[in-house]
Amino acid sequence: MRDAIQTAQWSYRAADSIMHHQGLQQIFEENREPLLRYLRAHGAGDSAEDLLQELWLKIAATVSGPIAAPRNYLFRAATNLMIDRRRSEAQAQRRDVEWSGLADRLPGSAANDPSPERELDGRRRLALVEAELAKLPPRALSIFRQHRIDGCTQREIAAAMGLSASTIESDLRLVYRLLAELREKLDEA
Repeated sequence: MRDAIQTAQWSYRAADSIMHHQGLQQIFEENREPLLRYLRAHGAGDSAEDLLQELWLKIAATVSGPIAAPRNYLFRAATNLMIDRRRSEAQAQRRDVEWSGLADRLPGSAANDPSPERELDGRRRLALVEAELAKLPPRALSIFRQHRIDGCTQREIAAAMGLSASTIESDLRLVYRLLAELREKLDEA
């Protein structure tokens, strides 16, 4: 007896759900054109038909009981669909911007390659720096390279070359002064 009552209740709920679904479908069909205009007016454009289909699929899958104001419900669901679509588009755009920013930093990316003008200017500046550095005494240049390129401390260089720490500092100041003057020249050019 209890099973019969439960089966009857389930049958009643299923029949009630089908009736509500059919009623909602009828209201949906009656408001199809206004819904299409609404979607187009809110930015759907040519994809309004597709969005209307998506709207019906979502509503049909979720509605299980009676709706007090079905027409309002349909338009509110259309609004929510458009909001979701805009959020999705904005997120896709952010993702594309972030990806393009990352792709530009990848080795071998065209964005990392200097323009021909910039490459030519870089070569010109390098030649100027090398020419100016060649004017320095060989000992000062050797100390600079050991300190700045090889990473040796001034004390290590002094011990290896048999020089005083003040001589090492003096030679480094000579190189740094030349580089500072070069930077000023290059910044002016």
